[in-house]
Amino acid sequence: MVVAYQEKLKKLVGLIEDISIDPDVNVDYFIPGVAVTAEGGKGESGGPYIQFSYESGGQHVQHMPLTQSYLEKTPEDLVNLFTFSLERFKEEIDSRQYGAQ
Repeated sequence: MVVAYQEKLKKLVGLIEDISIDPDVNVDYFIPGVAVTAEGGKGESGGPYIQFSYESGGQHVQHMPLTQSYLEKTPEDLVNLFTFSLERFKEEIDSRQYGAQ
């Protein structure tokens, strides 16, 4: 599956690397043939994924599986989805930690 979308996924990784991300957030990739920074990982979906870790009073981790329906989207749409998912994840962690704002 990943091989068919390799160019699109390379562009996605490049776009994510180009955006400004909170310094408390670490982004790792498990996309065989494109970028693998996560140690021997396998996401819940068993396929390629992007993992983001947020260090706010501890380390909180979330996977964004790159499912077939996501792979049909443009790299730009996927970056928007990644950004939205990351912001919601951070808000959820902050809300749990610091109370509703």
